[in-house]
Amino acid sequence: MGNFALAHNRIRILVLMIAVAMLLFGVRLVQVQAVQASDYRMRAVNEMENTRSLPAPRGAITDINGVAFARSVVATSIVVDQTQITNPSKVAQFVAPILGLSVTEVAASITGTKKWSMVYQNAKPSSWQRLSAALATYNAKFPGMSPDRIIGFYPERGYIREYPSGSLIASLVGFVNHDGKGAAGLESSLNSSIAGIDGKYSYANGYGAEIPGSQSEIIPAQTGTTVRLTIDRDIQWVASQAISDAVKSSGAVSGTVIVMDPKTGAILAHATAPTFDPNNTSKVSLVAMRNPSVQDIYEPGSTGKVMTIAAAIEEKKITPDSVFTIPYALKRSNKVFHDHEKHATQRLTASGVLAVSSNTGAIQIGELLSHETLYNYLSKFGVGSKTGSGLPGESRGKLPKVADWSGTTAPTVAFGQGYSLTAMQATSIFATIANDGVRVSPTVIAGTSDASGNYTPSAGRTSERVITAETAQAMRIMMESVVSASGTAPTAAIAGYRVAGKTGTAMRIDDTCGCYRGYTASFIGFAPADKPAYVISVTIQDPKGMHWGGTLGGPVFKKVMSFVLQSQHIAPTGTTVVPVALNESELLKKLKAKKVSDAKNAN
Repeated sequence: MGNFALAHNRIRILVLMIAVAMLLFGVRLVQVQAVQASDYRMRAVNEMENTRSLPAPRGAITDINGVAFARSVVATSIVVDQTQITNPSKVAQFVAPILGLSVTEVAASITGTKKWSMVYQNAKPSSWQRLSAALATYNAKFPGMSPDRIIGFYPERGYIREYPSGSLIASLVGFVNHDGKGAAGLESSLNSSIAGIDGKYSYANGYGAEIPGSQSEIIPAQTGTTVRLTIDRDIQWVASQAISDAVKSSGAVSGTVIVMDPKTGAILAHATAPTFDPNNTSKVSLVAMRNPSVQDIYEPGSTGKVMTIAAAIEEKKITPDSVFTIPYALKRSNKVFHDHEKHATQRLTASGVLAVSSNTGAIQIGELLSHETLYNYLSKFGVGSKTGSGLPGESRGKLPKVADWSGTTAPTVAFGQGYSLTAMQATSIFATIANDGVRVSPTVIAGTSDASGNYTPSAGRTSERVITAETAQAMRIMMESVVSASGTAPTAAIAGYRVAGKTGTAMRIDDTCGCYRGYTASFIGFAPADKPAYVISVTIQDPKGMHWGGTLGGPVFKKVMSFVLQSQHIAPTGTTVVPVALNESELLKKLKAKKVSDAKNAN
């Protein structure tokens, strides 16, 4: 019995030891599988697998209707393990024509001892397919591990940026550089949000190649934010064609057309000429890549007279019917100013001064205001400050402080020279008059969408009252005379619609000499004049030969505005043009007619 009890105790101890061992194994198993699983996973990744970046696609840039101006498409970069290349010269001769590269380029990427080298970054998938097929056919001629085989080339997933509309809106959208980062335009200024966040994946390493089916995503890539612009592609196309034709026919250096909704600040078109193809920027100059609408400044000339006259009306110094004696030439300080065409001394109303764009008349109106008052109104209209458009590289323009004015500055400023602005600022000035005196900051961003497609509209634009609604209305009526047969831009008239605007023909500063050389021709207007829906500015820099703003800019305005009114379903208001007296004779007739009418009504 004693032996039996001893054996029984030993068995119990053995079972207990086994139970404890199993418990320990169980605890360890839980620890490995549940607690330390991720650590072992990463150790396995580090020791048995390789990892690579998983490129994220950039968000698209679209027009207001979702038509893509810029988008990311799948690409396949081709990399090489240089240590597997035994005959670089022979390999380069074979690979180069298949990829459409030079032998020198390929030789440089496969010569060396680096583990990985880039042969062709962000190629189309078809490039890798051609190379893979060619290598398979070539290597089939050689057995197993023959040194004559060409190995070491592998595909790497990625994306390339594609611009389906080509040069249509290149100066605004911009492009990405060789590394896939925004290099110009909105691609650059919005790069942090458009660019996605790269992920990471692991793969089993089979002699330097990814073993098919071994790929495993570790960190998912996050697609960048999609940006929806306020641009309408159809309007953009018409504007681009119109300004391109005008620049070519006039031999101009460049041209810009901007279409804006004065109530919301939305830019419906932003066209420049010449332009470039963002799909191929290898031979494009840095100058051509600029956005002239916000980066190039110029003296506005006669389009600036609207601010001088609006300020004088707002300050109750004049009315549209105020009469001035207008000579051809007028001396102020040590300089003689004159109108663009020689004429006998005239008696014009303020409306007439605007209609015929008289410099000497604008000078006299400006002299009714103090220098500080004139300066303050130009500032309120936005001269000398950024528009708030958010476009990269935007200039403030130039507006000298009153303390720096000379004896000729005030008269020069009064008729639109002596200060500089951008095409975007000029458009905003006229939009302020169109919008009953309230300046709304322009924008090209309608909203954004995240990777899941959730759309968020942009916040409302900032606004500021510059002049009263009454002054703005008076200005619009006066500006209609500019488009009449008696004005400087009858070419801008649109049948069935009331149109208002102003021409500009300004001497142009040549930066190479710091002197005036050539002209800036412009026309800025809106329609319908009594209920403005859209503002369009046309700016043409340094045209050769004929350089009048009405002659060159008026037809471009008419072509673009006619399409905008039709495409946006803006019907004529049905109201009639309010007659304005342009000279003293017409004013006397108007007053006489009013007197007769009042007498009849009294009876």
